[in-house]
Amino acid sequence: MRGDDRQTGAMFSYVTLEERIPLDHPLRTMRRLTDAIFERLSPEFDRLYSDIGRPSIPPERLLRALLLQVLYTVRSEALLMEQLQYNLLFRWFVGLGLDDPVWVPTVFTKNRDRLYEGDIAAAFFDAVVGHAAAAGLLSDEHFTVDGTQLEAWASLKSFKRRGAASPPPDDRGNPTVNFRGEKRSNQTHESTTDPDAQLHKKADGQKSVLAYLGHLLAENRHGLIVNVCATAATGTAEREAALILLGRRQRRRRTVGGDKNYDVASFVAACRDLNVAPHVAQKAQYTAVDGRTTRHAGYVISQRKRKLVEQAFGWMKTIGLLRKLRHRGGELVDWVLTFTAAVYNLVRLRTLLSEA
Repeated sequence: MRGDDRQTGAMFSYVTLEERIPLDHPLRTMRRLTDAIFERLSPEFDRLYSDIGRPSIPPERLLRALLLQVLYTVRSEALLMEQLQYNLLFRWFVGLGLDDPVWVPTVFTKNRDRLYEGDIAAAFFDAVVGHAAAAGLLSDEHFTVDGTQLEAWASLKSFKRRGAASPPPDDRGNPTVNFRGEKRSNQTHESTTDPDAQLHKKADGQKSVLAYLGHLLAENRHGLIVNVCATAATGTAEREAALILLGRRQRRRRTVGGDKNYDVASFVAACRDLNVAPHVAQKAQYTAVDGRTTRHAGYVISQRKRKLVEQAFGWMKTIGLLRKLRHRGGELVDWVLTFTAAVYNLVRLRTLLSEA
């Protein structure tokens, strides 16, 4: 018999949000992990807020919403609020009840900016790494470092000569700009949209774009990210950032893998000063890596493990919305990159802890 398609609205629902979420849903493990981490970060949250005034959006809910935005590749805060309006899974994860009102996008972003100013991303990232260390999932001896280009949220049309007066645009939304015959460089030009962005290209023969560089230090046991930063896109930034990520000299000898871009005499010497064996890929000519490094079996293993950091970059760009940035300014780009790296670690932790 044909079913009846007439729809009647029910006044009450007798199924709670908790009952609607499957027991084996991946976000359940993610929620338990984040709850434990947020409890550890509670003193950091307290320092961001005054003891008087109207209650704001709880920072835990803000971070859970931002985490969902990364996990589900939600392109904007407006779309995120739309999902929270009708997506019961999102409501449950963030901590909103069925009848709780969803925030206006501008209110959400204004409250989110407080987290930017408080550098909560670094604290959240460190807490996630600490959780992984407590679970015995990190290597403290063998690492891989790499950098990638992050295309800035600025057009090449905004890259203009410093101090030069420009005529009014013929079209405010998409002006006509002719750079033919003009030599442009980071020394003479800057973006009027994002002055921190630099003109950069991945390799010879490829197009130049306004960009930043993102840098990761991953441990070689499970490919978890243990340090992260964003810098200006310069020719030496990858090697300079790698030394910062490796940190101060330690007694225990460590190894760091890398591609041929790190096969430079100054970088190899600096690594050895830090008590780090530079397991970087050798150039065909003028290599700075000699038999002291390549003769060991660990060198081959480090080269094989290099793909782990590439997997992290791939996830952060395709899923984590970093293929093209949605924020401007070096500090904000660093915040977003750090937070996305923490979310990537949470995804890996969910898998690793379920296998343990």
